[in-house]
Amino acid sequence: MAILKSYGACLRESSFQFPRSHRIDNYKRRNVKWRSPQAAIIPDFHLPMRSFEVKNRTSAEDIKALRLITAIKTPYLPDGRFDLEAYDGLVNMQIENGAEGVIVGGTTGEGQLMSWDEHIMLIGHTVNCFGGSVKVIGNTGSNSTREAIHATEQGFAVGMHAALHINPYYGKTSLEGLVSHFNSVLPMGPTIIYNVPSRTGQDIPPRVVNTVAQSPSLAGIKECVGNDRIEQYTGNGIVVWSGNDDQCHDARWSHGATGVISVTSNLVPGLMHELMFNGKNASLNAKLLPLIQWLFEEPNPIGLNTALAQLGVVRPVFRLPYVPLPLEKRVIFVELVNEIGRENFVGEKDVRVLDDNDFILVGRY
Repeated sequence: MAILKSYGACLRESSFQFPRSHRIDNYKRRNVKWRSPQAAIIPDFHLPMRSFEVKNRTSAEDIKALRLITAIKTPYLPDGRFDLEAYDGLVNMQIENGAEGVIVGGTTGEGQLMSWDEHIMLIGHTVNCFGGSVKVIGNTGSNSTREAIHATEQGFAVGMHAALHINPYYGKTSLEGLVSHFNSVLPMGPTIIYNVPSRTGQDIPPRVVNTVAQSPSLAGIKECVGNDRIEQYTGNGIVVWSGNDDQCHDARWSHGATGVISVTSNLVPGLMHELMFNGKNASLNAKLLPLIQWLFEEPNPIGLNTALAQLGVVRPVFRLPYVPLPLEKRVIFVELVNEIGRENFVGEKDVRVLDDNDFILVGRY
């Protein structure tokens, strides 16, 4: 009975009222034009699943200071599962050679081929093993805002220091939609926005970036449009990392970029560190350009996967749809290694040309 009384009190206090039947009301209804009922406005009760515990938290300002961030490769076992032993070796080599951050599960790390369980597990593993030595930036972006929110909540819950977010691809949205998408994830923690129109099919224009830059959680932009766009942002005090290895030297020393988010540093982290830390070095940049051009002759990460396998630091296992570069390209890579110096590359084994039969292609993973 007490429950019923309480329920009745709630109904009386509620703004919602059941319609009362009156004959005069019925008469009025028959003599007025019918109007479509208004949609109910339901308050948004969703709250971000975030923690304000500061013991091991990283601020956006900490992320803004990073100069060399490696988009780390994800290696595989012959059945297509993660090869965590090889992965740990790759991350350790990055730390030893001066990389300050790693992107986990980005395009280079083949996050697009991972389940979200795999994705979050790899972020958590990286934080657990290396979070005290390098900043772990999880790629928790998606073209679905719902997925981006959920993955980012989980990524920060397992300890990542920052999130990488791309704009919605394929099912593109409006500029206002881009702002809403990014504003849905920015409150959760330090965030890098990634602009790569060649993959998404849509540029993130300065108007959108300048709007979301009002959030204190925005660490900066990974920009692939070019150095003119980079200078436009840096001139307004927005932190930018070059997303193009072939342009990163000039971006860093002539256009105000803080550094680079690099693919090439998977192979030559020490040389990329020198390129980002030790001032202008046109000769070193010229020395690396043939390697960089080789890496991107086919869509990334095809070249990188082939190169690391030939260096002997990962198994020659590819998750489809990626396949290794053809034999003539594999021969050229060995020549590039010998020209630059094997000592500058990761790993200790001799570089060699792998045969077609050496590679394992996995379609079920």
